[in-house]
Amino acid sequence: MDEAKETGESSLLPDGTAPPVFRAAVEGLRSARVRPQVEIEAVPAPKRLAPFAYALEATVVDGEQDLADGRLVLLHDPDGHDAWRGAFRLVTLVRAELEPEMAVDPLMPDVCWSWLTGALQARGLTYGEPSGTVTRAGSHYFGGLSARPAVSHIEIRASWTPREGLGGVPETAAHLAAWCDLLAQVAGLPPAGPGDASVVTLPQRRGPQSQSR
Repeated sequence: MDEAKETGESSLLPDGTAPPVFRAAVEGLRSARVRPQVEIEAVPAPKRLAPFAYALEATVVDGEQDLADGRLVLLHDPDGHDAWRGAFRLVTLVRAELEPEMAVDPLMPDVCWSWLTGALQARGLTYGEPSGTVTRAGSHYFGGLSARPAVSHIEIRASWTPREGLGGVPETAAHLAAWCDLLAQVAGLPPAGPGDASVVTLPQRRGPQSQSR
């Protein structure tokens, strides 16, 4: 609790006015198990997308190098939402640098989208109304920056409706684990082996580190 007060994390948690199903869904996120290369912290959630929201940011790290990063937002509308076809919605943004040979592959956007759907399916998750975009962008440097090599990035923006389980609460821990699987795959990490996971205790972000991008 002292650590939570020092980091301000306690102010990011749902208060007593939030519906019990939303508080339970957030607790599921906080109790999820992910591989140790994925570092996660709670961050302020957007306030205009739904009556209740909770957000996490994650970075995939290899030593001092950041390989990929992203944000996952859990939205909840007790009255339901026609576009969601449910009372909960997960919204994500994932970004990573691409290898040159992958950047020119015309199938790369389709592959990235299949990584998302495949990660959810591999965890046995049922979801509805998926939507999103995959954007590939390149940066070339000139003048005083001309010594830098050209780089390409991939950006996945997506949202989906998790199926609500017992008591109307979705399996948010499993959805977070699937999202971390996506992050790891985009970052180029090998598949996790048995037991290659650690309990998420928020926040677990490092201090300032060098950025690879």
